[in-house]
Amino acid sequence: MKQIQTNASGAKQLLADWETAETADIEAIERQVSEMIATVRADGDTALHAYTEQFDGLTLPRFRVAQTEIDAAYAAVEPAFITALEHAQRNIVSYHEQQKRTSFMDTPASGIIRGQLIRPLEAVGVYVPGGTAAYPSSVLMNVIPAKIAGVPRIAMVTPPGKTGVNRYILAAAKIAGVDEVYALGGVQAIAALAYGTESVPAVDKIVGPGNMYVATAKKQVYGQVSIDMIAGPSEIVVIADEQANPRYIAADLLSQAEHDVRSRALLVTTSETLATAVTAEIERQLITLPRAAIAKAAIDSYGTAFIASSLTEAFAIVNAIAPEHLEVQVEGAFEYLPLIKHAGSIFLGAYASEPLGDYLAGPNHVLPTSGTARFFSGLNVDDFCKKSAYISYTKEALARDKDDVIYLATKEGLDAHARAIAIRFEEE
Repeated sequence: MKQIQTNASGAKQLLADWETAETADIEAIERQVSEMIATVRADGDTALHAYTEQFDGLTLPRFRVAQTEIDAAYAAVEPAFITALEHAQRNIVSYHEQQKRTSFMDTPASGIIRGQLIRPLEAVGVYVPGGTAAYPSSVLMNVIPAKIAGVPRIAMVTPPGKTGVNRYILAAAKIAGVDEVYALGGVQAIAALAYGTESVPAVDKIVGPGNMYVATAKKQVYGQVSIDMIAGPSEIVVIADEQANPRYIAADLLSQAEHDVRSRALLVTTSETLATAVTAEIERQLITLPRAAIAKAAIDSYGTAFIASSLTEAFAIVNAIAPEHLEVQVEGAFEYLPLIKHAGSIFLGAYASEPLGDYLAGPNHVLPTSGTARFFSGLNVDDFCKKSAYISYTKEALARDKDDVIYLATKEGLDAHARAIAIRFEEE
């Protein structure tokens, strides 16, 4: 792990340099993704079959997974898996239930009624990654907020393996209450959800993490459908003082580094001694890590310890990074909450390890990356709702307000707007 003495602007510049270095690859991916989306739009299921054969090496008789297969998967997994996932489900439900909003109506003056209707989206598509690892936890995190919002149709897509869809993912889909499951992954799955094919009806919003190709596809179909966010590599920032335990920090940094070779595992500290100890611990712990090759590549490319001059400067660095996951391993962690402006999810204290958020605690693990925590939030119930305003005026109420409406419309040069109000009083 590299050590850099820096401030907020220096840290921000380093991250910008990393993004710039990947630009050429991203441009090539965008061209390929655009071509694939266009092909799915034009050829429908024919394109889906061709891409599934090309990328997954499979010829599927159909894409939709039968309910009998889902039930069989649920019956085949270990009881301990069901117990653990249902524990997570209870926590995720209890947390997200508190995010629910209600419609409202008010009467600010005689003859005036205003209000807001909150309605769930009609159909949501959930992408669940396959690839180097299967993530049943992502099923719960994406589906449960949509269910709480009242979405009537939830369609899940996930890449098939040689023996079909991962049974743990199917079991999670049954527990979460997914309505439709499709053995379909990659760009073609995103295109199918956005535009629809003979086998896959279109949805209104697509959520869920994926690789760079999936993220690029979501970006390109945005506007045809809504999306949750454009996700980049996994990130963790640990801010720590000299009292923190380097073994804990190293383990937490590696918990994100093992996701992908592009993952960012960063330490922000005032203590060079701690940074050196954490670096040594990472090397020790890598030896016994099954996904050591992936984690080591991520640490070698991006693992960095930022040495700050003070804790105040350390939190300024954190806000400049705006990380997906932020662990606060400093004495009196709660006291520093007011200093945190930008972070997807915050973990306070030595025993609030980031994997708690990935699996069990309840807050969502679908979080903004690449600095977008400056303006994005983690996935939540609001993401699956839309809001419509309504207004009602009596003639008497409009008479009180008409002159100001007419004046403002005229000032903007929109005479038809003004006339629409004035015409209602012409007979007088």
